[in-house]
Amino acid sequence: MNKINHKDRLLNLSYPKPDPYGSLSMPVYHTLAYEFSTAEQMENAFCGRTDEHTYSRVTNPTVQYYEERVKLITNAFGVTALNSGMAAISNTFLTLAWSGSNIVTSRHLFGNTYSFFVNTLKAFGVETRFCDLTDPLDVAANLDKNSCAVFVEVISNPQMEVADLKVLSSVAHENNVPLVADTTIVPFTYFKAKDFGIDIDVISSTKYISGGGTSLGGLIIDYGKFDWKHSPKLSTLSEITESAFYYKLRKEIHRNMGAYMTPEVAFIQSHGLETLSVRYEKHSSSCLELAKRLKALPIVKSVNYTGLEDNVWHEVSKRQFGNCPGAMLTFDLESKDVCFRFMNRLQIIHRATNLFDNKSLIIHPASTIYGTFTLEQRSEMGIKETTLRLSVGLESVDSLFYDIKQALGV
Repeated sequence: MNKINHKDRLLNLSYPKPDPYGSLSMPVYHTLAYEFSTAEQMENAFCGRTDEHTYSRVTNPTVQYYEERVKLITNAFGVTALNSGMAAISNTFLTLAWSGSNIVTSRHLFGNTYSFFVNTLKAFGVETRFCDLTDPLDVAANLDKNSCAVFVEVISNPQMEVADLKVLSSVAHENNVPLVADTTIVPFTYFKAKDFGIDIDVISSTKYISGGGTSLGGLIIDYGKFDWKHSPKLSTLSEITESAFYYKLRKEIHRNMGAYMTPEVAFIQSHGLETLSVRYEKHSSSCLELAKRLKALPIVKSVNYTGLEDNVWHEVSKRQFGNCPGAMLTFDLESKDVCFRFMNRLQIIHRATNLFDNKSLIIHPASTIYGTFTLEQRSEMGIKETTLRLSVGLESVDSLFYDIKQALGV
């Protein structure tokens, strides 16, 4: 018997309440407050006895519909939409961590994530323990009863490191610790995080989902698989609710932090979901072809893309992400000066941060994202002065390669 593809169900998910005008697009509920028929109805809503909307900092119909679409396609327990990827990370760890707890992770992290762990959370008594996430023995040696999470970027940005997620989740779960992953690099229409033992997924929906760099957003996806009785912070809640993490996040943390997604952004990104699969296939196939062509240029010292067969992470990447491991690659030139001269000569590739815009974007990570880090910190994190990060857009590969060659003078 044939079944309707989950991506097709996404396009046809019904609204919680019928639209009086029969709109095919979920309207933007640009409102703050919601009126109730009676004081009793209002009391029940504010006390959580019904699911009626009370205030748009907490829930909003447009944002809720977007969350439901993501929940459908990921088969998640619960989804929370926030106003940036960093908001997703910070709200997640404010839910999980406590003073005296620790996070086990790698130094191969995006700059702001690293700063959030070692600067912001440190001030609240949370320790960050750095280890090699590709070495299960090293990970296990750093875990203890106060570990609130193992955190991994599924493909680290910009180092392009890939840990074996099934092995990593096994180590974490054997020690009763949840695995939290930033899966922004490979979208959930293609990569099923739940199948690899990821418990909590954090995503910058600013990237692939928004489509064309249209809006800032973030997602926290709870797959509902971890037993939170093992968490010193959430164990009591686990006795009264199916997912103590989701309950704590929705009933306290996200309300108090005030970082909920706006309805305008939810409208834009909900539409972005509808074309995500088609765009991603183009992004990733172009990235692979461009990586192959870059390798053939003698002036390019190295190319790092896990889709290349000779890449050190190719095998584990292929097991986890198939033939489409994202649309970000890095390559090295002779020096920082050469990198800058090259960037300044580009004609259609834009000098800008962000990833997975419709336009191709290039950045020199050491002088920008990591520009305020010390040389020692950059060295520990694997950030080199010679590295450029390229986010491959929807332009033709021929046009992009021509632009790169003319900028290199070859």
